[in-house]
Amino acid sequence: LDHLDNEGLRAWAAGLGIETFVGSSGRVFPTDMKAAPLLRAWLHRLRAAGVGFHMRHRWLGWDGEGALRFAAPQGEVLARADACVLALGGASWARLGSDGAWQPVLAGAGADVAPLVPANCGFDVAGGWTPHFSERFAGQPFKSVAVEVGGRWRKGEFVATATGVEGSLVYAVSADLRDEIAARGEASFRLDLLPARSLEQVRAEVSHPRGSRSLSSHLKGRLGLDGIKLGILHELLPREAMHDADRLAAAIKGLEIRVSATRPIDEAISSAGGVRWDALDAGLMLRARPGTFCAGEMLDWEAPTGGSLLTACLASGRRAGGGVLAW
Repeated sequence: LDHLDNEGLRAWAAGLGIETFVGSSGRVFPTDMKAAPLLRAWLHRLRAAGVGFHMRHRWLGWDGEGALRFAAPQGEVLARADACVLALGGASWARLGSDGAWQPVLAGAGADVAPLVPANCGFDVAGGWTPHFSERFAGQPFKSVAVEVGGRWRKGEFVATATGVEGSLVYAVSADLRDEIAARGEASFRLDLLPARSLEQVRAEVSHPRGSRSLSSHLKGRLGLDGIKLGILHELLPREAMHDADRLAAAIKGLEIRVSATRPIDEAISSAGGVRWDALDAGLMLRARPGTFCAGEMLDWEAPTGGSLLTACLASGRRAGGGVLAW
């Protein structure tokens, strides 16, 4: 990242005739909000430089003499190279090619490979939602909320699914939740439904006399709580807690959501695990197989989604390319 950070990536895109801008989130986007023109310009420049592309080839490993083996439309083919860069992706979205099939091949070649696990992923809630909540709220977002894991609060939004939760705010804490589930069999996060209000303010509004109004009308009128935010309170709080001002206020500001499993890796935005750093030299060359380099998501690292993954993949590709030149 020191050699190709976000500004370096913007300069690279500009060199391909693609202007970018920094959005309100701090993330970088092409000005016309399309990735295809950048890809077309990049491919055109590579072809003009003499790069050859062989589509529909699947790498199978090496033969006994060190040649690269490929499954191709015409059958298996061999290729010999002075240097090879593997950029084979992780194990999410197998139907698009990232199936992690390279893991046993590299492990068999002596590379130290950490198992691939879901990253930036959704979770199933412990025990599942009730049919009422799932049928009514699956697919709906929790907006303007905050979640806490490990003492750190993050603001944003996420979505309820038929079996649990997913979305940007959940992805931001997914590594912590995933590792906690692996260690203990379950994990949890706290949900603040009204991060703009203090606990004291919420308690005062909840305690305000409601006269003949229903509790739902009272919470909507005093705090703006309705829809899925009110639904999650009814889902997880016992009836007596809904009518106890202190317990209800505490839940509004810190409702515990327990999760028991990640969603399958094929549904994840990305994957963690892969070729461990100590299996590579500074140029990202495999110590067990000189002349073979690795880059991108197949390396043992993970980053938050939203540009960080893409930037780091390209930065590692540049580092591997430099390693090839040095080799």
